[in-house]
Amino acid sequence: MTAASANTVRIIGIDPGLRNTGWGIINSTGSKLEFVAAGTVRPNNKGELAERLLEIHDGLVDVIHSHIPMEAAVENTFVNKDASATLKLGQARGVAMLVPARAGLQVAEYAPTAVKKAVIGTGHGDKNQIKLMVNMLLPKAKFDSDDAADALAIAICHAHHRGTMGSRMAAAAAAAAGATK
Repeated sequence: MTAASANTVRIIGIDPGLRNTGWGIINSTGSKLEFVAAGTVRPNNKGELAERLLEIHDGLVDVIHSHIPMEAAVENTFVNKDASATLKLGQARGVAMLVPARAGLQVAEYAPTAVKKAVIGTGHGDKNQIKLMVNMLLPKAKFDSDDAADALAIAICHAHHRGTMGSRMAAAAAAAAGATK
């Protein structure tokens, strides 16, 4: 990024999954959003769980090293009827949170309904609506899977919420400082 873009924040959104972990990177300057890159980490679906988690880890490390984001956002895991599948997805989500945190990034978490509301205007919608709105908000976006489109949506959601989140963190810090006087 150039000196002219000192107010630009590069955000990586991550949509964790054991079969496909989507990632999307945007630049956010005020209310302006710019597509940077997107893709999918595809671990060997026939590999053991630990091997798949390692492939997700290594793929995300490469992405962060290549694109140098400043903040990260990860989608929360939804709980489904299959407790075992939810637990395994939670492990992939743990890796998706660990990698950016280990790189020194602040990691925000968003519920799927919050992501949809930020991108399509309602908390309920399908993959096609998300892809359509991602393409409208980021006209130059190119993604290789629904998971990568979802990851871009997560990054967009974070870009929309980061101002209010920063305000809340500053207010909490000020309140804590006032309480210690």
